[in-house]
Amino acid sequence: MTNREIADLFDRVADMLQIKGEIIHRIMAYRNAAEAIREQPRDLRAMAASNELGTIPHVGKIIAEKITEILETGELRFYNELAEEIPAGVIDMLRINGVGPKKAKLFWDAARITTIESLEAAARAGKLRDLPGMGAKSEAKILESIDAFKRRASDTRMPLGVALPAAEAILSRLMQIPGALKGEIAGSIRRARPTIGDIDLLIASRDPQPIMDAFVADESVARILGHGSTKSAVELQNGLQVDLRILAPERWGTALQYFSGSQGHNIRVREIALEHGLSLNEHALTPVNKSGEPVGEEILCAEENEVYARIGLPWIPPELREDQGEIEAARLGKLPTLIQLGDLHADLHMHTVWSDGKGTVREMAAAARARGRRWIVITDHSRSAAVANGLSIERLMAQQQEIRQVDAEFAPDFRIFHGSEVEIKADGDLDFPDEVLAQLDFVIASLHVSLRQPREQITERLIRAIRNPYIDLIGHPRGQLIPERDGADLDMDAVFEAAAASGIALEINANPERLDLEARYARRAAQLGIPLAIDSDAHSIHNMDLLRYGVMTARRGWIEPQQVINTWSLEQFMDWVKRRG
Repeated sequence: MTNREIADLFDRVADMLQIKGEIIHRIMAYRNAAEAIREQPRDLRAMAASNELGTIPHVGKIIAEKITEILETGELRFYNELAEEIPAGVIDMLRINGVGPKKAKLFWDAARITTIESLEAAARAGKLRDLPGMGAKSEAKILESIDAFKRRASDTRMPLGVALPAAEAILSRLMQIPGALKGEIAGSIRRARPTIGDIDLLIASRDPQPIMDAFVADESVARILGHGSTKSAVELQNGLQVDLRILAPERWGTALQYFSGSQGHNIRVREIALEHGLSLNEHALTPVNKSGEPVGEEILCAEENEVYARIGLPWIPPELREDQGEIEAARLGKLPTLIQLGDLHADLHMHTVWSDGKGTVREMAAAARARGRRWIVITDHSRSAAVANGLSIERLMAQQQEIRQVDAEFAPDFRIFHGSEVEIKADGDLDFPDEVLAQLDFVIASLHVSLRQPREQITERLIRAIRNPYIDLIGHPRGQLIPERDGADLDMDAVFEAAAASGIALEINANPERLDLEARYARRAAQLGIPLAIDSDAHSIHNMDLLRYGVMTARRGWIEPQQVINTWSLEQFMDWVKRRG
């Protein structure tokens, strides 16, 4: 089983324990382990073989034994025992908005409902309204939620590149309303997760009603899920749910910290607050005695950094708040200085009309310069990429003449280099021979075809490219497409070992449909001293603005500016490329 499959299995165990009403710490043990495994860049099989499972955050002896059992047998006895008690369809009901563990258990125990289909049938027949805690309105809301669930794909999470612009557009409109003082996108978007379940918006105001009314009437809203004085929820036309909370300005800091998450991070923060004699919730900090009883007035935090300061921590960037070591780093004063978009001086991966791009060399150069870049590399597709109008050797050399000409026009303040995104073919050969690669300024090698080859075969293909001295960068190393396609089944330990030995760079592809390397792999690569690049992979002028998603992913991976080659000076970059060739 893959890391992801094991993580999904532990999440399902946590769901079943929650339905059974187990204590929160036992549930969170599996939930935290699942998240840590999902973020783990190394193959669990390799870690188990070297007795390193215990080094994974939240993986203690018991969880490690269960991972080993899964790896050795392909199943987990504890999961099978739970599955005999709780029908799979009862767990599936948790995917319906408004159905939590208590309601799922109620429907199962009181009405013998064990699937989403039977839940829908019971609701349409009016059989839910008489259950404890239910009613006609609750029954109608469940039917609406089931309809919304069916309108969405089976994986209800949306790419960051879809959710963030939608959230920004709504928030921008709401912030134009008089009385809106501060606004922020919270939740998993603020933490820059690659896919988003729903959108959380916060606004500080002393006059919430006009803002709430405008929110539920927004042009993007398909359905109103709830309309209150300080909290409302809607479903957008694209199926995303958006929750808006409006709060007093003096409570802004605690609310923003709380609703940014993650759950694991917030639990740790609340535990530290208790160590300081304080109880923390979304509203305020409150002094408490050893029994947890309030003993003083609320402490309001108008800014988020005040929340952390009150419990002896520096402000922790939202992208790091995944309970993956950020608390420990904060306590030791070792939080990274995370990369920012303004640190990028160059874009090393883009396409023009020579292959499948929409802009000319000159247009792409002018647009990059207007965005503050100091140099770019034109990297059109190589010859075997027929669907992308890949360049033959003759066309490649003709393109080089044009690039040299345009470069001369823009120099010395802005430079244009000639490169290629060279296909790593199914047999492991590169699309151009070394004597052609040697004539290019910068070369990317990428996997696009035969991504489902066996692990050993596709890993060896990539490693052969990594070891070629004329290759400077591996583009979108795992070849993933979000959410349609998982990355190739690469032995990333072997890939990183080869990359570290060769000195090659690995790409964080900023296109939100890729975000490859993922943050967990980028963090591992940086820890091993492997240089990274953050590139737009632009196929049009507007695609250049996707760089921000690559920076967000890098920040999730704890990446600092000096670890990214397109933050270097032009002289440093050219010297590095020269030494590689």
